Amino acid sequence: MTNLSFIQKIKGLKNSSVTRRLFRAVFVILGKLPKKKKLMVFESFHAKQFSDSPRSIYEYMKENHPDYRLLWSVDKSAIHLFESFNVPYIQRFTFEWFWTFPRAEYWVNNVRLPRWMPKPSGTVYLQTWHGTPLKKLGLDIEEIHMPNTKTDSYKKNFALESEKWDYLVSPNPYSTEIFKRAFHYNGEVIESGYPRNDLLTNHSDTLISSLKKDLGIAEDKKVMLYAPTWRDNEFYQKGKYKFEFQFDLENWIKEFGDEWVLLSRMHYLVAENFDFSAYEGVVYDVSLYPDIRDLYLVSDLLITDYSSVFFDYAILNRPIIFFMYDLENYRDQLRGFYIDIEKDAPGPIVQTEKELFQAIRAMSDSNVQLSSTFSEFKNRFSSLEDGKATERVVNTFLK
Repeated sequence: MTNLSFIQKIKGLKNSSVTRRLFRAVFVILGKLPKKKKLMVFESFHAKQFSDSPRSIYEYMKENHPDYRLLWSVDKSAIHLFESFNVPYIQRFTFEWFWTFPRAEYWVNNVRLPRWMPKPSGTVYLQTWHGTPLKKLGLDIEEIHMPNTKTDSYKKNFALESEKWDYLVSPNPYSTEIFKRAFHYNGEVIESGYPRNDLLTNHSDTLISSLKKDLGIAEDKKVMLYAPTWRDNEFYQKGKYKFEFQFDLENWIKEFGDEWVLLSRMHYLVAENFDFSAYEGVVYDVSLYPDIRDLYLVSDLLITDYSSVFFDYAILNRPIIFFMYDLENYRDQLRGFYIDIEKDAPGPIVQTEKELFQAIRAMSDSNVQLSSTFSEFKNRFSSLEDGKATERVVNTFLK
């Protein structure tokens, strides 16, 4: 047997229904043991990131509630990341993890947990979620286009997951209404703004300079962040999605390379590793950068498509361009939108490379706060983002 086939067999055993049933049984039994009081376990994006609202809550708890024990549940592939941040962790699905996770008094997470993992009695589960929704979510999606995923089972799993949540964080009234319906959620909503966005209000110029230096970006360079999302129907296999640039990097460099650098931030579900070595010093692959909030801060302009990043980025009052080259298909076939993006987008929508470059030239030095559309957008979606969301969330779920 080759090493590859052996590894595939091990992975298959780990992901088998028998293993999941065994995991569940162990989890249920250990979850009946006495709670570890004031133990809080965090996860972000399937235990692979030190980021997002769970990170903000962790940092707030560490500073303001030192009497709590704070641990991260971490996938094996991300151990080096957590060690580089000197963050206390337990590796997912190890003996120590099973002995600890179901006995924690608090769980903090931003995505769904595995279906086999029940919430023990006495555990408080805070679900922060991870974005203001533009595209339809959960039970609101009419037809699922993801590989090996049936629409009915997908919706059922969402409803089963939301039953575990004791609190759900919402960034605004718009999201609260959608979350309750799309997640089939009947518990308490903490309508607070997103903890992860507090830094976007509370940052300093010194922090931005430091971040640029850490990224290797010259102080005199302007920064363009490209952060598109994934397409449900473009995939290699379940959990591994395709993405191809729809503008030519050589052309971008000719137009903007003297003044700008480009940060390329692919969605965590996109599987490819892009090779930008030919454009070293001008194009940076920041897809694996630990937390996108730092990339927001160092960038002067955002290019995105249907990703919820633009809801957060608008807090900074900086230009946003929507490169929606497949708008009709994405809107009408794949997901559908909750808002009229063509009317309400806080920036221009473009569909070709030529239009994109024209928009960059037009928007690079613009004052977006003079736009009534931008102001209305912020009033609707960012009114709670005052830098104190984390405090509000913690004060609510620790009560």
